[in-house]
Amino acid sequence: MISVGVIGYGYWGPNLVRNFNSISESKVTWICDPLSDRLAKASALYPALRTAADPQDLFSDPSLDAVLIATPVFTHFDLAMKALQAGKHVLVEKPLTSNSEQARRLLDQADKSGKVLMVDHTFIYTAAVRKIKELIVQGTLGELYYFDSVRINLGLFQHDVNVLWDLAVHDLSIMDYLLGAEAQSIAAVGMAHIPGQPENIAYLTCFFENNLIAHFHVNWLAPVKIRQTLIGGSRKMVVYDDLESSEKIKIYDKGVTLEANPEKIYQLLVGYRAGDMYSPHLNGVEALREEARHFVECVEKGIVPITGGPEGLRVVKILEAANQSMKEQGRPISIK
Repeated sequence: MISVGVIGYGYWGPNLVRNFNSISESKVTWICDPLSDRLAKASALYPALRTAADPQDLFSDPSLDAVLIATPVFTHFDLAMKALQAGKHVLVEKPLTSNSEQARRLLDQADKSGKVLMVDHTFIYTAAVRKIKELIVQGTLGELYYFDSVRINLGLFQHDVNVLWDLAVHDLSIMDYLLGAEAQSIAAVGMAHIPGQPENIAYLTCFFENNLIAHFHVNWLAPVKIRQTLIGGSRKMVVYDDLESSEKIKIYDKGVTLEANPEKIYQLLVGYRAGDMYSPHLNGVEALREEARHFVECVEKGIVPITGGPEGLRVVKILEAANQSMKEQGRPISIK
C-alpha cells in the first residue's frame, strides 16, 4: 500500500481523496491547503488524516510515497518539482504546467529521480474513450479523417487561464490518446468578452499528416451544456456524447465511397453509404478510480503511465502554440 498526500482541497482535491481512499492499494495520509476552512472540512470527513498549510510538511515526510497536486496551473511546476526532488511520485491535475519548458524540466527531473510523473487526463480512463481507442486499433473505423469536438457551457470562469487551457485540454488529451499522432501545426482564434479576463470562447484547429484534421470549439458563455465529439473514418463514424447516461458512444456505418467512372476517367462518382447504428455496452466504473489504480500500479511495478509526462507535454505544446496563434489572429503555428 502506498501513502498519498493531496495538495489542494478545493474543487478537485476532494475527488482525489475519495477515490484514492476507495482502493485498497493506497491510503491518503496528508491533505494540504492554505485555507483553514478547507482543512477543517477535510478533518471533519477524515479525522485520521494529517493536515498542513505548507506543502513542505508533506515533502519532508519520509513515509509519504506520492503527492497529488490539485492546485491552480501556475503553481504546478514549482510543487511538482519540489515533490520529485524530495523523492515523491507525482500526479498533477491537468494541464501539466503553464508552458512546455516547465514540462520538459519536470520530465528530466522525474527521469533523474526515478519517480513516476503522471498527469490527470481523467477522460482517458473512461470506458467510452477506451472503447473508441479499441475500435481505432482494431481498424473498425478505417482510415481516420477528422476529430471534431464541442465543449461548451455557461461558466465556470477561470481567472488564471483562458477557455482553451480550462476546457480544450480535456479534448486535446482525448485526441492525443486516440489518434496516436502529433499535430504538425495549429491555428486558433478566440475572444474575451469580460474586461480584464482571459478568452472565454475559442476555436482551435490541429493539422496532421495524411489530411487528418482536428477541430475544437470551447465556450464559457453558451446557454446550453454540450460535450460531444465526432470521429470520422473511411469505414465507420463515431459520436461520443459524454452527457448521455446510457448511450455515450454511437457507431454509425455511414460514409462515402469514391469510384472512377470508366467512361470519364477524370470524373469521380461519390456514393453514400447508410448502414446501421449501434451503441456498445460500457462499464460504469468511475474514471478517476481507474486512474487512481493505474497510478498506484505504475508506482508499485514501475510501469510507464498511459498519461505520463510526455503526454502532458504534447498537450501543453499545443495550448502554448494556441495562445501565440490567438495573439496573431489565427496565424498557423508549427508545433516543435
